[in-house]
Amino acid sequence: MSLIEGRTGSWEIVIGLEVHAQVVSEAKLFSGASAAFGAEPNTHVSPVDAAFPGMLPVINRHCVEQAVRTGLGLEAQINMVSVFDRKNYFYADLPAGYQISQFTKPVVGEGKITLDMDDGSTREIGITRLHLEQDAGKSLHDQNPTMTYVDLNRAGVALMEIVSEPDLRTAEEAGAYLRKLRSILRYLGTCDGNMEEGSMRCDCNVSVRRPGDPFGTRCEIKNVNSVRFVMQAIEIEARRQVELIEDGGAVIQQTRLFDPNRGETRPMRSKEQAHDYRYFPDPDLLPLVLDPKMVEDLKRNLPELPDKKKARFIADYKLSPYDAGVLVDERITAEFFETVAKGRDPKIAANWVTGELFGTLNREGLGIEQSPVSAQALGELLDLMGDGTLSGKLAKDVFAAMVKTGKAPAEIVEEQGLRQVTDTGAIESSIDAVMAANADKVAEYRSGKDKLFGFFVGQVMKATQGKANPGVVNDILRKKLAG
Repeated sequence: MSLIEGRTGSWEIVIGLEVHAQVVSEAKLFSGASAAFGAEPNTHVSPVDAAFPGMLPVINRHCVEQAVRTGLGLEAQINMVSVFDRKNYFYADLPAGYQISQFTKPVVGEGKITLDMDDGSTREIGITRLHLEQDAGKSLHDQNPTMTYVDLNRAGVALMEIVSEPDLRTAEEAGAYLRKLRSILRYLGTCDGNMEEGSMRCDCNVSVRRPGDPFGTRCEIKNVNSVRFVMQAIEIEARRQVELIEDGGAVIQQTRLFDPNRGETRPMRSKEQAHDYRYFPDPDLLPLVLDPKMVEDLKRNLPELPDKKKARFIADYKLSPYDAGVLVDERITAEFFETVAKGRDPKIAANWVTGELFGTLNREGLGIEQSPVSAQALGELLDLMGDGTLSGKLAKDVFAAMVKTGKAPAEIVEEQGLRQVTDTGAIESSIDAVMAANADKVAEYRSGKDKLFGFFVGQVMKATQGKANPGVVNDILRKKLAG
């Protein structure tokens, strides 16, 4: 447990997260308008989204299936009957004056997420609920010095609000929770997790208390759009609350905004209670009753999720928990690795994927789906190492050429003459030449300076332009130096 040390002693942070995850769907939750990101303002708006008089919402079955699929992936209770409610509040980008959401009867109930912590331990974080709701539009304050513009493209887009229990105790745990949740959603294909585009946003509920005391008064930090900012906002808000209490003040329950440039949270409004929204069942929508067969079909067709895949990688491929965790973080990365590892040494495959490949992608600012080297091509490179065609050093040179040219490894080996020299006669000739040119060091080695062996290996590799088989070099050199 990580504690904040204040002037008057230690304080514990209590954190609960509310994640708004945009459902992967071509159409919106209650209309047929496109849910695609990045269109010209107000071009993806139907009369339903704009709340024209007489327009009635019609539920998008696919969005419901996506919510149920997510609930199953979170090992959560699926509620076979749920209800849509109207959440009433006024805002310029909410045309109807209310949001269709779920309050007392959400589609998904209690679940859990297991976190893998850096020290090798695990933490189970409870999920309180997942409910479906429609997004609001977007107010644009930077388009005109005197007016606010409203873009309704996002109005009506389907969101899953995933609410955690107040089980998180550090900013690091909150970051691990968000990364794990995003990974699960991407595996399931229910949300793309792109926080930069706003398709995954987080509200952070933060309070502090003396260890063992009841929960303190919480503040909610709204609409934080990156894992890094979530962690920063939690640290800064917790410190603010500790200093406020220690100075004799009291925390007021309120909604706050995080300003990453100033490194502060600031008040937005007093925190609303449920009665402020005057929830009531939406009269235009019947209760949502799920077909048990649909739920069973969705459950049967779930993909292998990160936790199970990680356990399999450790058991079947004998990978370390760390390497397995890195490789299963994204579904596409896990699939890439398994293609490379098929029929090959899995540990060598893992080292190349997490080492040379990840290093290249990081330098180039690319995702693995944009990799200049395909999984099949990387596997072919490992085959050339396995059959003795390439040494480890030469393989790295070939990999660099593959990144640059996009050519197959065998083609590069032939073009550049990089085939490893295994001819013992040729290697022996190079060793004889090196020993003749360094007779004084040969004498020193034979008089007991064993550390010079590395020097001779280096000289032979240099003489053969790195192409000599290192194992053969070592064997012949050791015999010759022994005299």
